[in-house]
Amino acid sequence: MSLVRFNKNRFPWFANGATDVWDSSDFLADDFFTRQESLPAMNVKETENDFQVELAIPGFSKEEIEVTMENDLLFIQGNRSQEEVEEEEDYTRKEFSYNHFERKLQLPATVDQEKEVKAKYKNGVLRLNLAKYPESAGQSKKKIAIA
Repeated sequence: MSLVRFNKNRFPWFANGATDVWDSSDFLADDFFTRQESLPAMNVKETENDFQVELAIPGFSKEEIEVTMENDLLFIQGNRSQEEVEEEEDYTRKEFSYNHFERKLQLPATVDQEKEVKAKYKNGVLRLNLAKYPESAGQSKKKIAIA
């Protein structure tokens, strides 16, 4: 008969003792929901002529969103005034709180910052089109072999 050593790392609830899980005063808390700031979801797509950036920002008006470009950085921020709403129900957890957000994106060297950035906000989605330099439009991607 061979003996196999018990690996505590396979069972993370034994790392600090199982009692720590039940001693938590906020049982429903987790790392995802306890972040200090909420960032809107973002998609970035590169085409031959431009970069297309989409951000999901529901509940904001276009007047509450500011987009600026400075020193190879694209700043997207939104500020919404805090609404005072009387609630009849006591929530166990409330996550709807997009009152402020800020995203910063490092722009690639191929973005022509002198050209106008096209921006549209519709149905809670902000769409930005960042033009590329004409000479970079024909460049092809280089495939890298994995050893």
